[in-house]
This record gives sequence, structure tokens and C-alpha cells, in this order.
Amino acid sequence: MKSAWITFAAGLCLLIPAWIGLFPAYGPTVLSPLPALTVLSAMAGLAYGAVAVPSLLFFVWNPGLFRGDAKVPKRSYWLLGTAIILSSIWFVVSWKWGLQYQGVRYTYIVCGGNIVWAVFLVGLFAGFRNREVSFKTNLLLHVTLRASSPEQLASRLGELPTYFHRPEFALDAALTRSVSSRG
Repeated sequence: MKSAWITFAAGLCLLIPAWIGLFPAYGPTVLSPLPALTVLSAMAGLAYGAVAVPSLLFFVWNPGLFRGDAKVPKRSYWLLGTAIILSSIWFVVSWKWGLQYQGVRYTYIVCGGNIVWAVFLVGLFAGFRNREVSFKTNLLLHVTLRASSPEQLASRLGELPTYFHRPEFALDAALTRSVSSRG
């Protein structure tokens, strides 16, 4: 029963990076890069509910955590590999747009951050691949994976869709200030 509450609390904690990732103050930033998973969920009509998507996926992905399971499912290793491959493709395809719309500094920092985070995750998962792990280690691996997959990997590069020029995303005011300060 204790593992169920700990898992539930860990899943709720995933709301924080999702919120930070989806609702930046003035457009994409290094700490709030408008990640693909939450952005696509918001554009699909979930709006504020999009921040719950990473938590829900965490709960569905490894329900054994609620029972205190210590075994890391093989599909988690596949998820990590797939997320890294798709993020790499995303960066190659959108690199030019990132340089054009967010600038050289932002694009390089976000790309570097993604590389560091991917190496960290691979090292973390590889370190526990052929070893018995505890429930806490299994939980840590999955919280880290879920927090990073949507929030760090596949960061948004390029022009923002008009969906994000709405007042609740605080981009209209920022864009207006930016344009008026130039003129």
C-alpha cells in the first residue's frame, strides 16, 4: 500500500516539469522549451489538461510500481532508445528553424542540454540493466525517464504555432513588447 502512495505522489510531481515546459513566460526558453508531448496534447484540445499527460503516461507505463515491483520492464529501455532516436531526428530536421526563430545560443544550449540529459539517462539505465534493483530504484528510473522524455527531449525549435499566441500562454504580450521595443 505504501508503494502505491509513493508512486502516486511521484506521478503528481511530474505535473511540475510539464507545467514549466508548456507555459513559459515569454516563448520558449532553455528551461521551458515547449516539449513536443505536452505541446501536441495542448494543440489536440486538452489545453491546461495537457500538463497531466506525462503523469498519466507514467501511471499507465509501469503499473507495477503501484504494487511495489522492482523489475524494470524491457519496454522502458526501448522507450529511452526510441525517444533519443526521435529527438535526434527532430533536431536535425528543425535545426534551421531553431537558428532562425530562437537564435544560435538557444538552439545550441537546448541541443547540448538534450545530449547531456540523454547521456545521463543512458548511463543511469545501463548501470542498472543487468542488476537486481529495488522498488525505489525502479521508481527513480521511471520518474527520471518520464520527466525527461516529454520535457527535455524533443524540445520545440522553430516558429511557434498560432495556437501559442493566445493570452493564456502569455506570448501575445511578450511579442507585442518585443516588437514595440524595436521600433
